[in-house]
Amino acid sequence: MRDPDGTSLGAIPTAMGGVTRLAYARAQQAGIPLAPLLEKAGLTEAEVLDHSARIEVRHQIDFLNLVAPAVDDPFLGFHLAQGCDLRELGLLYYVWASSRTLGDALRRGSRYTLVVNEGLRLRYVEGRDGARGVKMVFDYVGVPRHIDRHQMEFGMTALVRMCRQLTGRELAPSCIQFTHHRSEDAAELSAYFGCAVQFGAAADQATVDPTLRDIELVTADSYLNELLIAYGDEALAQRAANRASFRSQVENAMMPLLPHGSVRAGEIAKSLGVSQRTLARRLAVEGVTFSEVLEGLRSDLARQYLSDGKVTVSQVAWLLGYQEISAFTHAFKRWTGKTPREARTMREEAAS
Repeated sequence: MRDPDGTSLGAIPTAMGGVTRLAYARAQQAGIPLAPLLEKAGLTEAEVLDHSARIEVRHQIDFLNLVAPAVDDPFLGFHLAQGCDLRELGLLYYVWASSRTLGDALRRGSRYTLVVNEGLRLRYVEGRDGARGVKMVFDYVGVPRHIDRHQMEFGMTALVRMCRQLTGRELAPSCIQFTHHRSEDAAELSAYFGCAVQFGAAADQATVDPTLRDIELVTADSYLNELLIAYGDEALAQRAANRASFRSQVENAMMPLLPHGSVRAGEIAKSLGVSQRTLARRLAVEGVTFSEVLEGLRSDLARQYLSDGKVTVSQVAWLLGYQEISAFTHAFKRWTGKTPREARTMREEAAS
C-alpha cells in the first residue's frame, strides 16, 4: 500500500535520528544517566551513536519525552532546533538550499521530508490564487500525534530557521499553530517566530505571506538541485510499502475535536475520506472498535495532562471532551482504579 501522494514508506516509520542524538548530547552534558532513559524509550546506545542507523519514530518521540523533564526543559525540541547545524538534516537541507526560490524549496521540501522522517509528511498548501497565504502543514504518518510535543516543535522551528538561513532574511510567519496543548508560558516561542503561537489548533502548520515564495535563495545551484532531486526520488522509491496502522490515523483525526466534544464516527470517517462502514471495518481488522480507540486516546491524554501540575482537573476534563468533571473522574477511575486527584498526588509524592 502506498501513501496518498504515491510515496512508499517504511512498515514501521523510521527517522534519521538527528533530534534523538541532539537530545542524547544535551542529557549527557547535563550529567543525566542515559542508560535508564534509553531503555525506557526502546533504544540502545549503539544505535544512537551510529549516525548511519535509522531510529523508529515512536522511540525518538519517547526519548525526547523522557529527556525533557530530566534536563528540566519543557521546550526541549524548540531549543534543540535553534542550536543545531541544519546540514544535519542531510538530503532535505541540500535540496532546499540548492533550490532557486523559497517557493521551490518549500514545495520540494514537502516531498523529501519523508526521507528524513517517515513519520512526518510536510504539505505545501496554497490558498485560492495564492492570496490567502501559503501553509506548510505537518501530518503524522503511522505515529499517534498525541504522544508528541518536542519532535513537532523541533520540526516547526527547523522549518522557520531554514527559511531564514537560506534567504538571508529574518522572515516571520503570520501564524504558527500546534495541535497539542501547553500550559507553560510560550512567550519565548512567539518572540522567536515573530508571531502569535496557537496551541490546541486543528492542524500543525505555519502560514506565510505568499509574496515570500519568489525570494531567491542565496545558495541556489540548479545543477546540484537536479542531481539531488533524482537522488531523493530514488531514496523514496526504495522505501518499503507503508503498513502504518489505521488506528493512529483515527487517533490523529480525533485529537483536535476532543475539547469540542464532537468526536463522532461519521465525522472522523468523513475527515479520513472513507465511509463510516469502512472506518469500522478497517479498525476491526486491527482488533479494535471506534469507541475503544476513543477511550484509549482519552486515557493516554489524561495521564499526560495530569502530569502537568499547572493544568487543573477541570481543564483536563474539558480537553478530553467531558462536560462534567464527575464524568471524567468516573472514567479515569475505571481506567486506573484511582481518581485524577489521587493519581496526581501520587505522582507529586514520587517526584519529591
